[in-house]
Amino acid sequence: MARYAPEHKEATRRRMLETAGRRFKHDGIDGSGIATLVADAGLTNGAFYGHFASKSDLVASVVAQQLADRAVSFRPPAIPERTLRYEFDETLDLSEVRPMIAKPFSPGNAYAAEDVAREKIAFDKAMLGSCTNGSYDDLLQAALVVRAAREHGVRQVHTPFLVFPGSGGVARQIEQADTRLEGESIAGVFRSVGAQIRQSWCGPCFGQGPDALERGQRAITSFNRNWQNRMGIGGEGYLASPAVVAASALLGYMGPPEALGLRWDADLFGV
Repeated sequence: MARYAPEHKEATRRRMLETAGRRFKHDGIDGSGIATLVADAGLTNGAFYGHFASKSDLVASVVAQQLADRAVSFRPPAIPERTLRYEFDETLDLSEVRPMIAKPFSPGNAYAAEDVAREKIAFDKAMLGSCTNGSYDDLLQAALVVRAAREHGVRQVHTPFLVFPGSGGVARQIEQADTRLEGESIAGVFRSVGAQIRQSWCGPCFGQGPDALERGQRAITSFNRNWQNRMGIGGEGYLASPAVVAASALLGYMGPPEALGLRWDADLFGV
């Protein structure tokens, strides 16, 4: 559920976005994703709540540890006033969300990945990570797809598959064994099919460095923008989730995990 409301401050015209829903804690939707939505909307404030016994429980379980890690003092949760007037109130059914691929030149130019797969769109590079989809869980999602594909006999990517961890800490974490990968590391799973682990930086997301797209090149990425010339002058960027990027790298054309013969399981591939 998303609600857009004028902030209750007489001295300001700022607005805020409030989001809530019982799937927040279980579907990998976290503060960083909500913060991106708030920024995209041009708003100055955002609040989100999950499905807990109380909003205090949400803050304690999702935010408190992050605050503790940063040595930030814990504050009581903020909740909307009963008299708050919403400019719009919209409910989204997340059970209907399916893997998507956004074509150039807008994140909003999105189509169901299974429909795009029928077009057999080839590409020059598959790029995974960035600040948007470079967390440990994001990369784990892709690694689970790669590992499942290996069990189906798919063992090599068709084009350069480049992985950009979201931070130096994530880069170190993905080298460690994970029980969800039966003792393999995320980085090890990626390398087993020919992927390359890059340094943690923005790079090709905004058209910089040796991996930026050249004129006429096309890439499928988990980046968050694909405006014209964004990933390199004359290049075309397509956007997708980590799972779809990993599947595409193994397919050789853009498509979801189902195109590899895998059954889409949000609890597995959605981490």
